[in-house]
Amino acid sequence: MKSTVQPDLQSLRIDYAKGELLEADVSADAMEQFARWFTDARQNRPGEPNAMTLATADALGRPSARVVLLKDFGPRGFTFFGNYDSRKGHELSTNPQAALVFHWAVLERQVRIEGRIEKVTRAESKAYYDIRPRNARVGAHASEQSRVVESREALDKRFAELDATLPQDVPLPEQWGGWRLVPTSIEFWQGRPSRLHDRLLYTRVENNWKIERLCP
Repeated sequence: MKSTVQPDLQSLRIDYAKGELLEADVSADAMEQFARWFTDARQNRPGEPNAMTLATADALGRPSARVVLLKDFGPRGFTFFGNYDSRKGHELSTNPQAALVFHWAVLERQVRIEGRIEKVTRAESKAYYDIRPRNARVGAHASEQSRVVESREALDKRFAELDATLPQDVPLPEQWGGWRLVPTSIEFWQGRPSRLHDRLLYTRVENNWKIERLCP
């Protein structure tokens, strides 16, 4: 059988050399270290530095992943929002464990986060929902996220109908809100030459973080 491997893909590589990640230079607190790196990403990455891959799994352990936007972070964890009736919503309800990945290519950095999921309060969801653009709030009513829709025209029609009938102060839908990932581990990855990358793993131990270096 003829190989389907594309030779040009096998030759695509760069040697990372923009930074290093040493134990002497990092914070003892994983969230503080994340804040440092996120500040760097906001200053250096164009577009959406808060874009992150969210990985979930259903009750049978079958995984799925998608890119969502981080909307808050702090000592309690990492917060994002969406439709509770979506595929990710059902999976987070059934199996409240998840993983996040940030990839900031311009900095040659990656952050991997694992932890348990909890819903944020209705008040927290409403506080964020109310500052979204009105079209986005109408869209939350119009979209039955992850369900089959007849056509683009049908979706646009539903949006137009709701846009015309919903009040200016669009109410928060019952099925829409936020989740918080409470981290149990956070790994910081810095690209280095010769593929000898720096990887520091923070693991939650009671109220402190244990830091260990991993082989690349």
